This record gives sequence, structure tokens and C-alpha cells, in this order.
Amino acid sequence: MGCSPILISLSILSCSALILAGDFRKDIDIVWGSDKAKILENGQAITLSLDKASGSGFESKAQFLFGKVSMELKLVPGNSAGTVTSYYLASKGTMWDEIDFEFLGNLSGDPYTVHTNVITQGKGDREQQFRLWFDPTVDFHTYSILWNPKTIVFYVDGTPIREFKKMNTKNVAYPEKQAMRVHSSLWNGDDWATRGGLVKTDWSKAPFTAYYRNFEVQDCDWSAPGSNVSCGGGGPNSWLNEGIDENSRKRLKWVQSNFIIYNYCNDAKRFRLGLPTECVVMN
Repeated sequence: MGCSPILISLSILSCSALILAGDFRKDIDIVWGSDKAKILENGQAITLSLDKASGSGFESKAQFLFGKVSMELKLVPGNSAGTVTSYYLASKGTMWDEIDFEFLGNLSGDPYTVHTNVITQGKGDREQQFRLWFDPTVDFHTYSILWNPKTIVFYVDGTPIREFKKMNTKNVAYPEKQAMRVHSSLWNGDDWATRGGLVKTDWSKAPFTAYYRNFEVQDCDWSAPGSNVSCGGGGPNSWLNEGIDENSRKRLKWVQSNFIIYNYCNDAKRFRLGLPTECVVMN
């Protein structure tokens, strides 16, 4: 059973396939810094700002179990050192799941750091960090998270930069039981974000502003009674069964070879008692 584009609600939808072209006026709640979040273009765009008093953030009204989320972002320009623009999926509670994009600002002329992480049942420590092959402050670029029952893939403009697969072992937890919401925020992280906290936020440059548009969610309630678990139709755009094809895997290897600057699986000093299981299996 297919679904027409509709507005998502506060509960997990039982519709077998939903494509949402987001209206920020209806689909998100501004959860902090409301005076610094501005919805524009008849609900199709939003800006978040940060000054010394406060940052700002929003979350989706809907939560979903598995999906593909895309958003166009234009990051804080100029001297953005100390700022963190986050865009992620997360559940609630002390044993929460989370899939992170975090964009770490830097001094003018220096590249942004793209920080990614996968947290399962409150445990993370799965960071990979990248430089981008373009200036993310000049124009909008599309950042996507694919989350299905077998894999998580982070995309930049359709190019996969990271893959985290479900493994057939209890030693590697995979986020598959808790529904998540889409979150985004702009906040001060100068205690760690830029060169490990060595470069502090220059508040004379405030307010800092990040721009968002074209929020889209392809959602499927895998757990709904009677739902069609092959939702997405099995065609070339079926995110539920999507993985990385041969051509995309070449792009992934290109990114991993040229733009990765930190990979937890290579950090033997950090994991003195042995690398995490998924690192050993993957290698």
C-alpha cells in the first residue's frame, strides 16, 4: 500500500510509505531559543542563530522507526570557530539511540569539520570526522541520513561518506527498536569543537546564523500491525532495502581515502583494551 504526501503527526505513522516535503510551520517544534529561530518562505526554510546569551534548536513533531531524512543546510560563514551546527536523529531516555551529523566551525579560511557518530542504547564512541570538498557556507548542500533495518548511511549531496552496518553479533548493538525524531540546533561548543577547544568563540562576530530548507522525510513504520515491510516498492528509490551500490561504494572509498581526518576504528591509543568489535570485523 502506498501513501500520498501528508503531514506527519506526533505519533509513529502506520502508513507503509510516506514521503514528506516538510513545512517547518507544521512539522517541527522550536524547542529552545525561540527568539533566535525564524521560519521563512511560507514554511519552506528556517534559520537558527546563536549569540552569547543562547543558541536555538528545533525537533520534528513526528517520530519514526526507520526512514531516510534529507535537509539542505548552509552553514555559519566567516569566523565560526566554537560554533556547532547539529542535525541528527534521536530517541528519548537514558538508553537513547542517536545518529549524528555535527558541523564544527573554524577560523575564517579554514575548513569545517563534519563530525558523525552512532549512539545505541546510550553508548556512542563511534566517531568519524571529515573535511568537505567544498565550502559549505557559500551555498546550500544536501545532507541525508539513511536508517533502515540493515544499514545506516551518511550522505553529502548524494555521495555516501560513511556506512554503519547491522552485524550478526550481540556484541555490536544496532538502533532498531526506538523511534527517533529529527533534531537540529546551533550552539556554543568552544570547550571542544574547534581544535579540541583551543580556539574559542569570537562573540564580536555574533549573531551566528545557519540556514535550512527542503526538509524531507521518507518514513515507514516497520512495526505497525499489518504494515507492508517492503514499503518503498522495491524499486530504485526504495530506501527500506537501500544499501550502497557498486558506483556509490567507489564514491564512499574516495571520501574515506581523501577526506576522513579521524576514525575511531584506527584509534588504538583510545581503545587500549582492544578496538570495538565492529572495527575488527570490518577490517
